Amino acid sequence: MKKIGFDNDKYLQEQADAIIDRASRFDNKLYLEFGGKLVFDYHASRILPGFDPNVKIKLLQRLKDKIDIVICIYAGDIARKKIRADFGITYDADTLKLIDDLRDWGLEVKAICVTRYEEQPAVKSFINKLKRRGINVYTHRAIKGYPTEIDTIISDDGYGANAYIESDKPIVIITGPGPGSGKMATCLSQVYHEHERGVSAGYAKFETFPIWSIPLKHPINIAYEAATADIADFNQVDPFHLEAYGEAAINYNRDVEIFPVVKRIMSKIMDNSQLYQSPTDMGVNRAGFAICDDDVCCEASKQEIIRRYFRYKCEYAMGLTDKQTVDRVKLLMNELEIKAEDRCMVEAARKAASDAEDQEDKGNEGVYCGAALQLPNGQIVTGKNSPLMHAASSAVLNAIKKLGGLPDELLLISPDVIESVGSLKRDILKSKRLSLDLEETMIALSVSMPGNPSARLALEKLEMLHGCEMHITHIPTPGDEAGLRKLGVNLTCDSNFAGKNLFVD
Repeated sequence: MKKIGFDNDKYLQEQADAIIDRASRFDNKLYLEFGGKLVFDYHASRILPGFDPNVKIKLLQRLKDKIDIVICIYAGDIARKKIRADFGITYDADTLKLIDDLRDWGLEVKAICVTRYEEQPAVKSFINKLKRRGINVYTHRAIKGYPTEIDTIISDDGYGANAYIESDKPIVIITGPGPGSGKMATCLSQVYHEHERGVSAGYAKFETFPIWSIPLKHPINIAYEAATADIADFNQVDPFHLEAYGEAAINYNRDVEIFPVVKRIMSKIMDNSQLYQSPTDMGVNRAGFAICDDDVCCEASKQEIIRRYFRYKCEYAMGLTDKQTVDRVKLLMNELEIKAEDRCMVEAARKAASDAEDQEDKGNEGVYCGAALQLPNGQIVTGKNSPLMHAASSAVLNAIKKLGGLPDELLLISPDVIESVGSLKRDILKSKRLSLDLEETMIALSVSMPGNPSARLALEKLEMLHGCEMHITHIPTPGDEAGLRKLGVNLTCDSNFAGKNLFVD
């Protein structure tokens, strides 16, 4: 059983109280920028064991009668089809998913705001899709001279030219599918419009990381730097907070850099009693006060940094990021004196690949691949690729046999079923890859259940893999990656390709 390092219930209560208190300071009209992932915040749950990845949704449920929800999405992210890596879907698709997820939790989205809109064809199609499903959509164009031309920003040609987003609740949650979505600009635009209407509205930020109340070089905060290495974020002591209050608080560079501009903008809109003295003041974050076992969170954070290192190495191999991103995370690892092999599955997976090579047991393209999966009790099981199935498939089958107390030599999937799937792929679908990826393997396992009680027992153990850790010696195929994501397995992999083909079907 995993050790717990974070008191989720305490956090939920303190965070709800803090938000309500902040709203009360601003004539009960607060625009609250929600940073990070609103749902399925797996980064937080990995580095703060005990953190519910959906705690923000539960927080919103607790505040349901007091909130409206607005989702911002940057038009450029739609146009270039930016991907949310943990789901493997584009930001516009993630926005649709977020609306569905919120509805599943009994929460309705008030509106979508497309920021820095330039009438791109793909963005127009997205807007039309939303409107035809009865969803309110607003568009905000880029403001000339933003964020330095304050007089232009605070005028009819700046925020005044933005459409005012109607809301009738005291707290308006402004969220988005990822960084750079325009959440802060939307919040400040709304505050401007509210003050023009005589409402003394305010603005605040809700971001979990970095945690302002723990040290700068704490592994939790360093893990945030690793998670944002691709956009070169870094943490620092908030100099404005230090000057105003004489105490150290941790923030990140973009908030510190933009704070003088934000303060000038807010000073043109609000009266002095509403102004913040530091970017830390803008935040509403009680996460640091819910850490109940610092050692557990430190170790979990170090493991997350290693995960990010592997991920960026793979993204570099695929041409999705630059070498500097990989180097940034490597420097963070050096700072904490950790290495890739400190992830305990890594060497086991590489040994499985080496054993496959020694036995000449390889896949269709002659590439030797290994996988290692750590079970909830800490035991590691391995798998290797073969002409029948991928290494990920083999490892998962071996894992659920172990969990079910079944012998290693037992065949969970009938050879006839494997042959039938192979024939379908070869003769009908004309696929060059005949071995079963993980998604195909799970389907084949379910097909084998009626005549095989052991298959049924093993299939029931799949749920126990949620939250388990896995390493593969190659970049997974789409079927392997999707299967592991659906099982809730935390995957890392070496930056090797599983075959020589450039296109993977």
